[in-house]
Amino acid sequence: MNKTHLPSKICPVCQRPFSWRKKWQKDWENVKYCSKRCAGNRTTLNKKKSAF
Repeated sequence: MNKTHLPSKICPVCQRPFSWRKKWQKDWENVKYCSKRCAGNRTTLNKKKSAF
């Protein structure tokens, strides 16, 4: 498989793009975060939004 044609998303926490991984194959629609670190920091994102 050519890696340039893999689907990608933008992580809402770090704002970086991340690409499809085989371990997400069955659940790609529900994947929101690029890593466990960003998933753990999602509360920080919510606090930043509510501060404005």
